[in-house]
Amino acid sequence: MSELRVGVVGVGVMGADHAERLVRKTAGARLAAVSDADQARAEALAAGLSGGVRVVADPLELIAADDVDAVILASPGFAHAEQLFACLEHGKPVLCEKPLTMDAASSLRVVEAEHKLGRQLIQVGFMRRFDPEYAALKQLLDAGDLGRTLLLHNVHRNKTSTPSFRSEMIVRDSMVHEVDVTRWLFGEEITRITVHTPKPTSLVADGVLDPQLAVFELAGGAMADVEVFVNFQVGYEVRCEAVAERGSATIGLGAGVFTRANERWGGAMPADFRVRFEQAYDIEVQRWVDATLRGEIDGPSAWDGYAAAAVCEAGLESLSSGKPIDVALADRGEVFA
Repeated sequence: MSELRVGVVGVGVMGADHAERLVRKTAGARLAAVSDADQARAEALAAGLSGGVRVVADPLELIAADDVDAVILASPGFAHAEQLFACLEHGKPVLCEKPLTMDAASSLRVVEAEHKLGRQLIQVGFMRRFDPEYAALKQLLDAGDLGRTLLLHNVHRNKTSTPSFRSEMIVRDSMVHEVDVTRWLFGEEITRITVHTPKPTSLVADGVLDPQLAVFELAGGAMADVEVFVNFQVGYEVRCEAVAERGSATIGLGAGVFTRANERWGGAMPADFRVRFEQAYDIEVQRWVDATLRGEIDGPSAWDGYAAAAVCEAGLESLSSGKPIDVALADRGEVFA
């Protein structure tokens, strides 16, 4: 196969961005078809892209189509389980935006179903692993020059969120990125999570707990924290500091040129995630295409998606109770036996 024919399911903000990326930036791939619950939105997107992109009303029909070799799922999380099982049934490699599914139990069923095939087809869209700054931090920590990593501090702030973005979504749809980053940087599972809820901003609806502060405890004894604030008002800000035995390392201090002049200092702050992580998305999709053409995956696996779902599920329980909650994670050795 010299060219990967890709179908995109869900062409909202993220899906449309991926569709544009496939057409304009990605080598070795061709956007073959798109599908969305909003037919008019899908048709408008297809009309604006060159190459005769088909619009398919039924996402399951797109997945099964003979002219689609692989799929990007950018549909709402509640639809992922059914669509992932369809990808496995038809042997279609899939890049699935987070979450893998909406709960740990269904995510584990996806992991088990993929394992029974004897071939990895699912990659999860935790794009921060592909961001050059995060990749450099991972390389630095793995080299061991700073000694063992002891603590990880994370900040995840959005300028604004939609009125429908509730407290639970802050855990499942925003904090999930720091869950994956923490597991990846330490190379360990998170065993306990505590979600604290300080006084909320006055700029959200009653009952919405924003910001949130979570503490992760890892299997090896290290700890991580994350502040998630999705109505920060200033801009999109993601920072990460790793504290090790012989030093620390920080990423995300500025976007663009950081200046000092006229008794002032500062730099630009992006408006949203697509600007901050544009390069990460470009690298992620290109490497997914390249790996798929080789018959492999090159990124977070279905297990990574399941593990993140299990941590977030415990996080939702902690959000409700205010107590530390142990993460109930299946035994990996038994799952892959």
